[in-house]
Amino acid sequence: MSELKEPLTRGLAQLWDLDEVIWEGDTDYQHAVIARTSQGVALFCDNDPQSTELAQRHYHEALLVPALLLADRVERVLAVGSSEGVISQMAVEAGAAHVDHVDIDREVVERCALHLPYGYSADDLDRAVRGDGPVSMHYADGWEFVRRAASSGEPGYDVIVADLPGEREDAAQHNRLFGTEFLRLCASALREGGVVTSQVGCPTLWLNDMLRRAYDRFTDVFGTVFYYGSDEFDWAFLTGRADAVADPATRMTERFPEISYRPRTLDAQALAANSVLPYTIRRDLAADRT
Repeated sequence: MSELKEPLTRGLAQLWDLDEVIWEGDTDYQHAVIARTSQGVALFCDNDPQSTELAQRHYHEALLVPALLLADRVERVLAVGSSEGVISQMAVEAGAAHVDHVDIDREVVERCALHLPYGYSADDLDRAVRGDGPVSMHYADGWEFVRRAASSGEPGYDVIVADLPGEREDAAQHNRLFGTEFLRLCASALREGGVVTSQVGCPTLWLNDMLRRAYDRFTDVFGTVFYYGSDEFDWAFLTGRADAVADPATRMTERFPEISYRPRTLDAQALAANSVLPYTIRRDLAADRT
């Protein structure tokens, strides 16, 4: 058995026991590990856990389901990141006729398809690479893909999902996919009534700097911003829509029975209960407005 040290914030880390390392390697973009743990098979990128067999559905549903409920349609979806392919599969289950999946790290995507018991199988990924079916896999830089989509004149997306490793304090290449400029590009690549959703950090008091920054960025770009803090997972998520929607939480809970995707880890009550930002962030936002 070996250990993996996950840094959380300055002066704080947690250890993962790795019962078996299935694959480990350095790609052109990151150091990745796929291992058996007490939470099942798990993916780590640069020592940051991306998904586990136990909790991956909780994570991915908390990221995608609010977007399904806030968007007018779910016909065209773009997933940026999401090495495992889970978001693409959920989007198809939700009724998407076309899903573009963009990930810069081909090797990690292929290793996930080989070794993870969730997301793409090797056959699924092969079909997506060929565009044989509703999912098309693109090994490309997410920023450039969105920039081209925003200026292409082609029909935009109904949902854009940024399923990325957490924003880091160092100069990680994926940090730019959390910034205001990228959100503006995403907004330009949407169809009317479309939404952008992203993992935005952790609501825990000593880990919420990323959430604070992300909320400011989303409110700079979008007329409607919906917060969802998972009640069974230590991550927070934001969904933005260009126009102003009155009382989005009520609208979304009322629409819950209508969506074709049936969540297994959250319901309308969870959506309503977890749509309030943590107190200290609301307090600080109120202070900034005075």
